[in-house]
Amino acid sequence: MDTRDRLMRLISDGIDVTQISDNSKKSILIRGCDPEMGRRAIELLTPVLGNPEIVSVTNDDDFITELKKKEWSVIHFAPGACRYDSTESPIPGSRTQTKGWRLTEYKTLVKKYQGQEIKIVETTYERQIVPLLRKALMSNNET
Repeated sequence: MDTRDRLMRLISDGIDVTQISDNSKKSILIRGCDPEMGRRAIELLTPVLGNPEIVSVTNDDDFITELKKKEWSVIHFAPGACRYDSTESPIPGSRTQTKGWRLTEYKTLVKKYQGQEIKIVETTYERQIVPLLRKALMSNNET
């Protein structure tokens, strides 16, 4: 089994039968490391999270552009990025201005552009993605 297939199965393990709210007016920006995983995750996550807009980026140029572009409901740091951070390794996709950054610096940047109340979801475990994103979307008062 391919590593990406295994990771997708782990994400699926976090899906339960809880009633899904309509989140079609909400949005999630994902900062990950693997474009293929981002594409596959969007396909899986969109319907099980109530159809929010989901954008996945894998480099800091795109991440910063998206942070400046609009107000997001939730910012999600994908498990791969969190695992790099937990081992004090650089997160792939950094640029000159973000070289050597840890999640602490990324979260400061997020709050600079999105405000202090922005919901930030981070986990190193794929099976926690769905429950954590559902919780963050539910706690977001956006209509």
